[in-house]
Amino acid sequence: MNTISFTQLPGRPSCKVYHKPGQEKLTLKNVFDEAQNILIVGHQNPDGDAVGSTQALYRYLKISGKNASVIYPNGCARNLLWMDTDHKVRNFANHPEEVKRMVEECDLLCVLDFNRLGRTEALAPVLRSKQVRRIMIDHHLEPAWDDFDLGFSDTTVSSTCELLYHVFQAELDPARIDVHTAECLYAGISTDTGSFSYSCAHKELFSAIADLISKGLDTVKVHQRIFDNFSESRTRLLGCCLGERLMVKPEFHTAYMYLSDAELRKYNYQSGDTEGIVNYGLSIAGIRFAAFFTQREGRVRMSFRSQGGIDVNIFAKEYFNGGGHKNAAGGMSTEPLEAVLAKFEAVLPQFYKEHIEPHLLPEDFE
Repeated sequence: MNTISFTQLPGRPSCKVYHKPGQEKLTLKNVFDEAQNILIVGHQNPDGDAVGSTQALYRYLKISGKNASVIYPNGCARNLLWMDTDHKVRNFANHPEEVKRMVEECDLLCVLDFNRLGRTEALAPVLRSKQVRRIMIDHHLEPAWDDFDLGFSDTTVSSTCELLYHVFQAELDPARIDVHTAECLYAGISTDTGSFSYSCAHKELFSAIADLISKGLDTVKVHQRIFDNFSESRTRLLGCCLGERLMVKPEFHTAYMYLSDAELRKYNYQSGDTEGIVNYGLSIAGIRFAAFFTQREGRVRMSFRSQGGIDVNIFAKEYFNGGGHKNAAGGMSTEPLEAVLAKFEAVLPQFYKEHIEPHLLPEDFE
């Protein structure tokens, strides 16, 4: 691509707004006004931010009189299903032909909480085959700008839901944010910040939440729906992780957990059941780097979390074909689980020396 130029979202200089060359006058309002069948897409293994942002935009467009639909590459966790009040979400894994038809019939694609079509895995070729405008709203690093006609990217916000809130304010009509839209936005913010334990140290976020509360948001109710709504099998799966698969490396201020494919089957794994488990490692005193490995369908998926200045995005990119944010990243490998864990332990000492030790505080040694 030629040199990429950006504008800024009004009121948010940290948000880059990308226009495909030749479409510099394109605005989100114009795009929505012109479209009738709008398809909203979330990423593979949709988490709280993916579901929250896609459902919030769906609700906004529905209130605006548009025909909108939501699709995911695969299913989401049961504790997030309450956001789909119309029960119209379809996932490609379970309904491939229906999703293909929905893609073919749309006249606008909106992707949220991911910034390259490859993040939808098996669904990506279907999305690429449709010649239609594509809009991206996301907070992750290194967008694939070529995939989109119009993009909103801000890596300083807590979540895509926080960014979408600002997009509503600056580009659309914030008066159309109703109670359920507010609930969905808050769901994404609260899950992507680990219940406000990271990525939330800026006053604009809490000003946004205060505004959502003024629209009728009940934060306690949303918290209960998300965090007090797990299945018995998921709770037992968590018990297995903490009781049998937790490895602590105090000399590296690191903890990790892992689950094999057999263990996932034993505990009747459902999509989303492992979401957030990686954060338990950081709850141990002195631990500043946590990792979680799950083996499924011939792949090992990894989640990395850190505190302070420890950059796990560097770790994920350098060793495990991944990436993400400074304090939250992921990776993937097609090697056996045992080989992946051995590699993790082999590279950990060097990563500790270069990226963990320099950021430790005196209390980390108490």
